Amino acid sequence: MSTHAEDLKLRLMTIELLRTAKYRRNITYRELGAKTGLPVTVLSRYAKGHVLPNTARSKQLLRVLSKLVGLDVELKSRIKFDDNGYFDNTEIIGDYNILQQAANYALSNFAGKRVTKVLTVAVDGVPLGSMVANVLGVNLIIAKPDKNAGVKGFLEETYILGRDSGLAITLYVPKDAIKKRDSVLIVDDMIKSGETQEALISLTKKAKAEVSGIFALFTIGEEWKKRLKNTSDSPVEVVTHIKAPAGSSL
Repeated sequence: MSTHAEDLKLRLMTIELLRTAKYRRNITYRELGAKTGLPVTVLSRYAKGHVLPNTARSKQLLRVLSKLVGLDVELKSRIKFDDNGYFDNTEIIGDYNILQQAANYALSNFAGKRVTKVLTVAVDGVPLGSMVANVLGVNLIIAKPDKNAGVKGFLEETYILGRDSGLAITLYVPKDAIKKRDSVLIVDDMIKSGETQEALISLTKKAKAEVSGIFALFTIGEEWKKRLKNTSDSPVEVVTHIKAPAGSSL
């Protein structure tokens, strides 16, 4: 169940996003009302801080506002594939505003669900994982491709990166980092084939913990759906979906 602190944080984030839409993007109350289905007078009271929306309405508003103020469009505008089907995600994972909005999006979807740890993979998943762990008020665990000195034992999982790469990657997590009673939210910047997320699910299960869900900024293509569906029935929440580039094997 969600805590009072989580509920309050969610409601305040909704007001912040509503004010961004109204005062920074100059979206009128009438336009906001048409998008959200709420009366202009109610939206005005929220934006001016006269009253806070309840938790259920905050979740409803965050889903709409997160897209309305441009996170979905912003992500798509920054993803440019090269001739080999690869892209540079530096501007995305290093942009605090994008990560903050994405963390708010995650909060709107997972607040109220049992999440005790956030699990991500080094290195690109760390900025988003840190922000999501912060808004949910839980600890972050980072799966790494090497063993840290001083750690007595590890959980490990090996997988093949890409169907044709022939490259095997092993991820390590300190053995005591995930407890049996934990409910783990898996977070990453993107999902392509789903192999990395499948490995994180396996690590969680090896600790005999449960997977509460999977969250990512975006997915590429459709291949990942079948892989993750066969691995876990946990919900997958994604800010936006990107079509695989023409000629790509993704």
